[in-house]
Amino acid sequence: MMMPFKRQALVEFDSVESAERCVSCGTREAVYIAEQQAFFNFSTSQRITRPTNADDPTSGNKVLLLSIQNPLYPITTDVLYTVCNPVSNVLRIVIFKRNGIQAMVEYPDCSVEDAQKAKLALNGADIYAGCCTLKIEYARPNRLNVVRNDNTSWDYTKPFLLHRERGKGRQRQAILGEHPSNGYGPHCPLLPLPANSRYRRSSEEVQDMISYPLLLPKTSSSSSSSASSFLGHAASSSVAMVSGLHPAKMNCGRVFNLFCLYGNVEKVKFMKSVPGTALVEMGDEYAVDRAVTHLNSIKVFGKKLNVCVSKQQAVIPSQVFELADGSSSYQDFSLTRNNRFSSAHSGRNIIQPPATVLHFYNAPPTLSQHQLQKDKSFIIRLLFFIPAASSKTLSGLLEFDSKTEAVEALTVLNHHQIRIPNSSNPFTLKLCFSTSSHL
Repeated sequence: MMMPFKRQALVEFDSVESAERCVSCGTREAVYIAEQQAFFNFSTSQRITRPTNADDPTSGNKVLLLSIQNPLYPITTDVLYTVCNPVSNVLRIVIFKRNGIQAMVEYPDCSVEDAQKAKLALNGADIYAGCCTLKIEYARPNRLNVVRNDNTSWDYTKPFLLHRERGKGRQRQAILGEHPSNGYGPHCPLLPLPANSRYRRSSEEVQDMISYPLLLPKTSSSSSSSASSFLGHAASSSVAMVSGLHPAKMNCGRVFNLFCLYGNVEKVKFMKSVPGTALVEMGDEYAVDRAVTHLNSIKVFGKKLNVCVSKQQAVIPSQVFELADGSSSYQDFSLTRNNRFSSAHSGRNIIQPPATVLHFYNAPPTLSQHQLQKDKSFIIRLLFFIPAASSKTLSGLLEFDSKTEAVEALTVLNHHQIRIPNSSNPFTLKLCFSTSSHL
């Protein structure tokens, strides 16, 4: 059983002896899964328990509840239709964002068995390689009510149902074009990663797990311009609104330090009429989607952030005032070199949720552990990577006691300038959340 957002899993064996052999083998010899070392230990749980009747065929329903975990890419009705329809004809889909990203998928009245097959085939699968993992349960309602066809809801029995009004947000053509009819070929729950390397999880090309040749438009441009777009639409605005900011400890620069991990930040403006609230204009709607997904509900300086899509289409520098620390309530970051999604190396960006381990880089070669830990007692472990012979900077990992402390350290120290003797220019320390769970 996978444990969401903890990068951990429980494995139940048929005997204690088998579990002991697994732990013993993992202790003697390093085991790597997806290029990450896996560690094995005994759990305090005696057995893996699942919700009552979760897998009981008699408790089935034709409506499935899908929870999408680690959603690094936009999830739309087009995407879910492509994934769920190969099992049986999908009637309706509704997507909502109450507890993360969830959706309900309805199959025909006579297809409870097909819904059971879909649950069995898709539960635990990744929509895209390494992310957008599906957790599927039976939903309580036995019918979905859809009032319009758009990227968050669709009734496939009523193709002429009212579409979303044009002009509300920036519209992008979906890579799949119009909704496909019946017939998808062999079923597989995985989709290829979006083609734009800017959003890949590493600088290396990720091999597509499966292709859907029947879904792509049969045009000469389908592999270029169409394939470079995401499936479906993103948020309706490129402006995010964040509330719950600490009035004395947060400013435009620190908001930038946090949000720049998920896309280019153009402008940040604190609202004078609503203390502790700021508008963040980002490079595109997808950056806002990622920021909302990963930063909403996290704690920073003892306050819980609420991050959502703003109704504003741009940030206007009006009513500028002085914040508690003396800095300006408005700042334009459109020309800063600290934006990480504009350079030729933007493909190296790894979109990660907040974690207890930070990756630091671009540090001066003389940086010591004492300098990093000075007045930062919450750093519990530090690891320097061995630099290349030609490297003029240092990089490594910082582990903190809690995720909140790591977030606060990144908010304060990201882009901190460090000066060293006999150097004309300072080093700009850069931080991001690491894929490692611990050192």
